[in-house]
Amino acid sequence: MDRTTQLTARRPGTGALVGGDVYDPAASSTATASAGSLHRAAAAVLADNWTGRSTVPSRKLYPHQWSWDSAFIAIGLRHLSPLRAQTELETLLAAQWGDGRIPHIVFNPSVPLDAYFPSPDFWRSSTAGRSAGAPPVTQTSGIVQPPVHALAAWLVHRADPGLSRARGFLSRVYPRLAAWHRYLLHRRDLGGGGLASVVHPWEQGMDNSPAWDAPLARITPAPARSFRRADLAHGAAEDRPTDLDYGRYVRLAADYRDAGYADGQGEFAVEDPAFNALLIASEHALARIAKELGAPGTARRARAERLTAALVERLWDPAEGMFFCRDVTTDALVPERGVSGLLPLLLPGLPRDITDALVRTVHGPHFGLGDTTRLVPSYDLTGEAFDPHRYWRGPAWFNTNWMLERGLRLHGELGRADALRAALLETAGASGFAEYVDPYTGEACGALGFGWTAALALDLLHQDDHGQGHDHGQGQGGGQGDGQHHAGPERHHDDLERHHGGPERHHGPHDGRHHDNEVVFGMCDQGGDRE
Repeated sequence: MDRTTQLTARRPGTGALVGGDVYDPAASSTATASAGSLHRAAAAVLADNWTGRSTVPSRKLYPHQWSWDSAFIAIGLRHLSPLRAQTELETLLAAQWGDGRIPHIVFNPSVPLDAYFPSPDFWRSSTAGRSAGAPPVTQTSGIVQPPVHALAAWLVHRADPGLSRARGFLSRVYPRLAAWHRYLLHRRDLGGGGLASVVHPWEQGMDNSPAWDAPLARITPAPARSFRRADLAHGAAEDRPTDLDYGRYVRLAADYRDAGYADGQGEFAVEDPAFNALLIASEHALARIAKELGAPGTARRARAERLTAALVERLWDPAEGMFFCRDVTTDALVPERGVSGLLPLLLPGLPRDITDALVRTVHGPHFGLGDTTRLVPSYDLTGEAFDPHRYWRGPAWFNTNWMLERGLRLHGELGRADALRAALLETAGASGFAEYVDPYTGEACGALGFGWTAALALDLLHQDDHGQGHDHGQGQGGGQGDGQHHAGPERHHDDLERHHGGPERHHGPHDGRHHDNEVVFGMCDQGGDRE
């Protein structure tokens, strides 16, 4: 039996799944044919991109392990194989540096050096990063990506708590995740206001966003002859960052490397709303992990609240109804409307007036959701730099829209969340699980068979009618990777009623808001203990 069949098949005549680490609620008798087909296609992408210990975003364009890609992929993989989802995160965390940073790429030594640039011989992590505690053998990059990892670890644990506890999953990853957050909160508070800064556009994940144009303009680009772009061999040049952008990316990375990957010495430092929102969401998740391991988690909840207050104080613009990046060098907000400025919607502790304003902005003329666009674009539709096909300068991406769907649902915008979920699933399937799409037409751009697109489609498919993801077990002695459903959707409805007074409580557009991220990210606890 091939791997795709194993990931999607049940044993004939039984409710059991073929393959000990597989779980597949979407293949139930109530699933529609289209959902089942989409589920199988998404599982096939993840099977094709699996390397044995991790999942590549794309076999040709991105042939190594990427940090935030693996976190999103694990969130989807947990519905197919909780064991494989745990392995995904464990493989990434094994390459963590001694100073706590999780590198944005972990290189596969079997991939030729010329398959991707910048390659390991550019980063020279084991030598240039020695003082920062880079691994001596495993080759990595020296920069980071958004901190989705603790959130992913918690959700993966919830997929099969029995398996997680038997393997000691949380007890092994928690110290590494805590060190990662310490690095960001201490080494990267370059603006002194409590928020983490990125020191390279690649760190924030939205590589060529117009939000970087002004800060990057100060950077002298590396000569074009000094590097070779492997990405143009696998994607259309008009869909990718320009050579000028790339020259500046290379210069920043080389300067950082030549300074021994020491923070606070470079010319580029930006506080980004999405990066910090994900850090806050992961602090909430670390509080849950700490409690699962027997600690109270109160310090982490308090830290998440302080970070939320700092986010609002430093990056919120009430006149524009969204968050903006802050250029640490000039200590000024960057007046470019990017999807990053909407993503704090996924946070539970935002004031009501801010969440209301964000919802209006998502559906207003700058992003057009539900009116002119199928999915939320990565950049302002009315901005001079908008380009519906060029990477992060306009196309819609599936991970950002997944986060916005979660945020809308969290804050009681259930109809709008349902509509976005439907559009995401339709577009993911129709585009061949594209890396990104034209926000107007859904036309596929970039790589096809993209890892997080498939994974997050699976996560959306596994929501119940209330948008709640199914936990695959409550740790009642089972779940040793057997894929059995120890507690069905009915248990979640009980938890929802215990926490929120039942599903009939929505008397107005915001009365159904979840006031923490337990329900929206599958964080219901067995005993109903909310703190």
